[in-house]
Amino acid sequence: MPFIQVGEIVHYYTVNGADEAPALVFANSLGSDHRIWDGVIPFLTGQFRIIRYDQRGHGLSSIGPVPYSIDALADDLAGLFESLGIDDAIICGLSVGGMIAQVFAASHPRRVRGLVLCDTAMRIGPPSMWDERIDNIRKHGIKAMTESIMERWFTPVFRENRGTELNGYINMLERTPVEGYIGTCCAIRDADLRETAASISLPTLVLCGDQDMATPPELSRELADTVTGAKLSLVENAAHISCVEQPEAFSRLMLHFLEDIRDV
Repeated sequence: MPFIQVGEIVHYYTVNGADEAPALVFANSLGSDHRIWDGVIPFLTGQFRIIRYDQRGHGLSSIGPVPYSIDALADDLAGLFESLGIDDAIICGLSVGGMIAQVFAASHPRRVRGLVLCDTAMRIGPPSMWDERIDNIRKHGIKAMTESIMERWFTPVFRENRGTELNGYINMLERTPVEGYIGTCCAIRDADLRETAASISLPTLVLCGDQDMATPPELSRELADTVTGAKLSLVENAAHISCVEQPEAFSRLMLHFLEDIRDV
């Protein structure tokens, strides 16, 4: 299996596609790993060099010292670029992955061809909400939050009709290391990216599930209005993990945007 060392963190990653193809890097959400993108990969195969990785504290990557900061998570992404020889790339990040993409783009604009910011925001929730979640997980574990998290991740239709997949994503969530989950909660809690987003002037698509309760469409509109020239599209019949729930519609919107920038 492919692993790389970035500072003190060992990251798991995957690469699909030819080295000479435009690089497309995916960053996962809190409580998930690189596999949330499995459904969109078939629609992108053959067009890009696709790089996915597990953020620190998730999947097969190291936990490292906690708590995390959003800057540290963006530095991990910079280390991935260096280790894999990525000169520039399109970055697609979901939720905290989208926050990481914003920070990276603001710090390394010449290394970013474009951004796809999915189900994310400049600021997610008040700090008190994250402190309550952190306290609950420290006392009772991630399983105590599973039901409420699944209600935000997926629409009622998904939860009722795609039970096997739902159980698989429950497994993914509940097997996330508690330290890694809490460390990332701290990074989100402390991140206020309003000035960061305002400094970005890159081709940007903001995607959001039309039923997303975690980062609702109004937050996506605020983000799109703040990033210079950004476009907003809603993924119909999807909640927070829109790439899982509607991979074909998600990919279609993404590809329409990428057609204009992939060869720039």
